[in-house]
Amino acid sequence: MIRVLLNDGLDKKAIEKLAKCGFEAVNQHIADEDLGEALKDYDALVVRSATKVREDIIRKAEDGKRLKLIIRGGVGVDNIDVKTAIQLGIDVKNTPGASSAAVAELTLGHMFAVSRFIAASNVTMREGKWEKKKYKGIELSGKTLGLIGAGRIAKQVAIRVKALGMNVIYYDISGEKEAFKEFKYLPLNELLKEADFVSLHIPYDKVKGAVIGEEEISLMKDGAYLINCARGGVVDEEAPLEALNSGKIAGAGIDVYKEEPSANLDLIKHPNVSVTPHIGASTKEAQERIGAEVVSILEEYFK
Repeated sequence: MIRVLLNDGLDKKAIEKLAKCGFEAVNQHIADEDLGEALKDYDALVVRSATKVREDIIRKAEDGKRLKLIIRGGVGVDNIDVKTAIQLGIDVKNTPGASSAAVAELTLGHMFAVSRFIAASNVTMREGKWEKKKYKGIELSGKTLGLIGAGRIAKQVAIRVKALGMNVIYYDISGEKEAFKEFKYLPLNELLKEADFVSLHIPYDKVKGAVIGEEEISLMKDGAYLINCARGGVVDEEAPLEALNSGKIAGAGIDVYKEEPSANLDLIKHPNVSVTPHIGASTKEAQERIGAEVVSILEEYFK
């Protein structure tokens, strides 16, 4: 029987489906220090964002000559040492389309939250304050959204903001994209100068590090907004904090952090920041789609 370790959990329907398909699915979280040894007894590993499948874990697992597949239930695979896995003959898959709509909607939620002071006024009202005259926001309609990255999630964001009357410009490291032909492509520096909102939708590159830092923020419009629902690390967290304090940027919406849970309390507690604890894909619908796609990958791989 094919044994699958669901180290970060999986949708209940998907677990039931795996059992019906003849898989032994173990829904249990094993700590990093014990994971490599445990994986010697599994054919496949399924993770979300919590588990970091490092090189040492993969090499120890490979000693058992059993692990054949690692699946990331989500878009990015930067929490998996893909290079080492492939070198050792272990395949790596993900579920790129399953959570796109959920992340896109959270991105839009943060845009509304910071542009209309929803996050800040929610806090002050709970403190018994009525600061009606303090919170004069802006409308999204007529503003320009600059997308950094042109993948599935960015496309879903573009579709939604277009319906709101926003203009969309984009940048991607690989150049112009056919799927974005209705939108304007700009080099990164030009995009930063033109956008009223900048939203990132790219993986984290350990070699290149942060894509948005002090220099990039200096190019942004005064009073622009920065949104990151992509990956912690693609934005240097100190740079937006300084820009928020100086008034260079008007607000920031953040779902992902360099360290999770984040200890950057100055950024998290800033009144002009809307924050969520990495919940981009945390919708009932997205979890069901991720689960279904994981089952499909396992069935196809081990058929």
